[in-house]
Amino acid sequence: MLIGLTGAYCAGKNHVASLLQSRGLPVLDVDKLGYTALDSEKEAVLARFGVDLLKKDGTIDRRLLGQRVFGNPVELAALEAIVHPVANRLTGEWIAAQNGKTCVINAALLHRSVVFGRLNRIILVTAPVFTRLLRARRRDRLSWAALLRRFSSQKDFNSQYLAGNAEIYKVENPGLTKSRRLRKKLEYQIDMFLEGID
Repeated sequence: MLIGLTGAYCAGKNHVASLLQSRGLPVLDVDKLGYTALDSEKEAVLARFGVDLLKKDGTIDRRLLGQRVFGNPVELAALEAIVHPVANRLTGEWIAAQNGKTCVINAALLHRSVVFGRLNRIILVTAPVFTRLLRARRRDRLSWAALLRRFSSQKDFNSQYLAGNAEIYKVENPGLTKSRRLRKKLEYQIDMFLEGID
């Protein structure tokens, strides 16, 4: 079985990924895989977007690159044309290496993944907007205006998945603190999902 895992900006999907891993499921972080693909295609990225993206340590400044493509469909499409073929190939290789075992594909843009049509189930992590906003501010330290732009760009996030063929399982991740009660509630939701796929 192939399970997709996604959620809107700062909903907490990576925390859910860690819970799934702790319960024995292999999880592929496609966002991190994208960094690998970006590094392997560094020359093409620099040629297209400028050598000033190169940091002193020889890596691409992903934050600066993100600023250049965010909100610009043409630039974003150009970046994806460079990076996605590599990421797609690596994703396929990882799935094949699991030898049919149930595994999880963790991706912010899961609906645009090469495996989207193959998913059996999707875990859609949700959280209240205010909670997500506070998490984002604490984690990314962006201005409120920048955060609101990111949130606005995802206003139709859930509908992309509800219109698909895979069964959707929503997981609410409301906690801002390390509340034991909220942690147990989240873990219970994950355990109920896993019981349903046995």
